[in-house]
Amino acid sequence: MTTAVLTVDQVAERLGISRWKVHDLIRSRELASFKIGRCRRISEAALDAYVFLRTEQEAA
Repeated sequence: MTTAVLTVDQVAERLGISRWKVHDLIRSRELASFKIGRCRRISEAALDAYVFLRTEQEAA
């Protein structure tokens, strides 16, 4: 079963980067996220869009 909403730690693990870098991406608005209470969440669709965009930028 896939998760539609990911934590910062899950995104960091999937991308192979630190959680601090994930927060940097969120802060710079490169990666869309939202809060539920005090918890920051990233949708799988937002993560997929970020990866697609970065892949396209590198290919250009």
